[in-house]
Amino acid sequence: MSRPAAANAPRIIAQNRKARHDYHILDTWEAGIALCGTEVKACREGGVSLKEAYARVLNEEIFVIGMRISPYSNGRFGAHEELRKRKLLLHASEIRKIIHRVEAKGHSILPLSLYWKGHLVKVKLALAVGKKQYDKRHAIAERENDRRLKRALKEARQT
Repeated sequence: MSRPAAANAPRIIAQNRKARHDYHILDTWEAGIALCGTEVKACREGGVSLKEAYARVLNEEIFVIGMRISPYSNGRFGAHEELRKRKLLLHASEIRKIIHRVEAKGHSILPLSLYWKGHLVKVKLALAVGKKQYDKRHAIAERENDRRLKRALKEARQT
């Protein structure tokens, strides 16, 4: 008997909401992540923060740096480090593509979200370029104008 589609849908553990505000997202990838047992249990508790996280290429491998996974509440003392480097699991061809694209000036690799896909923890990585201050203001103004327009259309339909 198969499971319903909603059971297989990804369940988000943590998101980096500020990344979309501060960066232009050029491309995204899905990657696995190498975690120890207490880190997985802490993810189930929701003790993850991606606010200051970024990814870096080291020796033809990609690591997430700055991702905070708080200690598991029922774990023993010193089960895992909160801010250790965590290896991302990608195919070699994908890593080569990412390395080639990151070499361009001003490009960064950022984790956008951490989520469950079945029983596995996955990371959504993004190739990004930093926004200028005027880009951020323009995006905010656009969003507010869209809200006003939708509100006006809704009011027009009701009358």
